[in-house]
Amino acid sequence: MQSPASPRRVTIVDVARHAQVSTTAVSKVLRNAYGASPEMRAKVRRAIDELGYRPLAAARGLRGQTYTIGVMLPDIRNPFFPEILDGVTGCLADTDYQVLLGPGCNGEKEEARVTEAMIDRGMDGLVLVAPVSPRAHLEHVASVVPTVVVGRHGHSPVYDTVTDDDVAGAALVVGHLAALGHRRIAHIEHHETDPTRSVEMPNAQRADGYRRAMRDLGLDEEIDVVSTSYTQQGGYDGAKQLLARPVRPTAVFAGADIVAMGVLEAVAEAGLSVPRDLSVAGYDNTSFAALGWISLTSVDQAGREIGRNAARLLLERITDRAKPSVQVKLSPTLVARHTTAPLPT
Repeated sequence: MQSPASPRRVTIVDVARHAQVSTTAVSKVLRNAYGASPEMRAKVRRAIDELGYRPLAAARGLRGQTYTIGVMLPDIRNPFFPEILDGVTGCLADTDYQVLLGPGCNGEKEEARVTEAMIDRGMDGLVLVAPVSPRAHLEHVASVVPTVVVGRHGHSPVYDTVTDDDVAGAALVVGHLAALGHRRIAHIEHHETDPTRSVEMPNAQRADGYRRAMRDLGLDEEIDVVSTSYTQQGGYDGAKQLLARPVRPTAVFAGADIVAMGVLEAVAEAGLSVPRDLSVAGYDNTSFAALGWISLTSVDQAGREIGRNAARLLLERITDRAKPSVQVKLSPTLVARHTTAPLPT
């Protein structure tokens, strides 16, 4: 028995015939080019909808654009990164661009593989979220395709950046806890060894901001930093170390909400309670931080606004590759909830 033939893909010629216009007119509408009247655009768009026509991305790439934006996320398990993604997709909602995701997996080799794959597939621009790759690699990528780097401090002439003021955010946490009467305020940071990343990455900036704020408040001798990772396991391991101290802290500043989740787990496992025995604050103000049964005090770095700025800058750079690079730094706010409380007297 002969198998049925696969349905033929609708072409631009089919659209032109259905709309009773030339293929040139259809091409102008697809490219949003000058010379197509509103009536012509309406006829072509109607024909496209009725036929279910979809432009072939590879063919569009041969003409110079694929209308795809690649977004690299370092860890899809961290609930903060979808906030950035929402901002990117929201900004691009009224454009012809489609967002495609790639996991960076917090590794240089993995990031290189993802970015190279995105370049090979002709994506029009890239948004790299908290990349760990050396700056030389980032600048190589940006020299090939318009690029915006999110969550990486520092300046480059070839790519734009969007960051949160992480030093100020850390100061907000320390100031809040100190105002509640806490002096033994510990911090769980992400372990960093690369000298460039030790300056540019958000985790390094937050740890630096913690130390500065403690010194400014005269709490130099109370500085206590545990280096693990920005994961729930990292928060759990860090809290276990802090709770084993001969004199344990009364408050913990976790470098990210996902880290704070691990801290809460370790505290409960130790038979202690938050905030009676230990105040806990996070960073990112993720959606689960606001859940009533968690109610985590956290720094809001406006993830959606970060994403919107990244998409806006990328569209501008796609339009003008030669424009001077732009650095956007957003001001964070503190959202105080039930995991922090005054030090018992």
